[in-house]
Amino acid sequence: MNLPFITDPFFYAVAIPAVLMMGISKSGFGSGFGSLAVPLMALSVSVPQAVAIMMPILIVLDVTGMAVFRAEVDKSLLKFMVPFGLLGTLLGTLSFKLLNAQAVAGIVGALTLVFLAQRLVFPPQLDSAPPPRWWGAILVSLSGFTSFIAHAGSPPLNAYVIPLKLRPVVYTATLAYFFFFINLAKWLPYAWLGLFDAVNFATALVLLPLTPMGVWIGIRIAKFIQPVHFYRVVYSGMFLTGCKLVWDAFK
Repeated sequence: MNLPFITDPFFYAVAIPAVLMMGISKSGFGSGFGSLAVPLMALSVSVPQAVAIMMPILIVLDVTGMAVFRAEVDKSLLKFMVPFGLLGTLLGTLSFKLLNAQAVAGIVGALTLVFLAQRLVFPPQLDSAPPPRWWGAILVSLSGFTSFIAHAGSPPLNAYVIPLKLRPVVYTATLAYFFFFINLAKWLPYAWLGLFDAVNFATALVLLPLTPMGVWIGIRIAKFIQPVHFYRVVYSGMFLTGCKLVWDAFK
């Protein structure tokens, strides 16, 4: 009998850690780790299939984050970011079939590592000005684009949001709302591109019970960690993500 979901044990060996990392990332702690989910899952299935499987899981994670941190969202920042994120989503839709997923991974990874290098060589001062809005518009649009291609929207977005020096819970809440709108906007384009089928959706449902575990772990840590340690973990997640994505580009 043919089961409607993936049964390969190796797939679950990589998919379970991927879902847990995404849950931890969506809680705000270790943001950036979530961008490793699709590359990790793609060790067993194709990138488009991994993207499709993660889609329902992401929506549940976004809604969970919104419910937990709803009182902390920076509405002004969110209103600025969402239109540019949707623009990036549109660009991703129009170019999805023309792009090599490995090339996109390499670009995202390289930009992430360049950002981290800049932060280490020129560390921000207490009185340093926030990034200009035009730069934010570019990075947020790139976030929407890379989110559409490989659910890897965090690194470009972090390059803009981290220098704003938000409190950890405000950072977490605002990103949860942002990615909810971006991920919601991806449903129809993904269906139009033929990424959804019964196997992918059923496999997502099998993995779905794991999502609260990752979110719970991340929330418990994020609520009690000091901001300086919080952002060190964020940087660590971005470094690992950048290295993995660049590695994927040259495989």
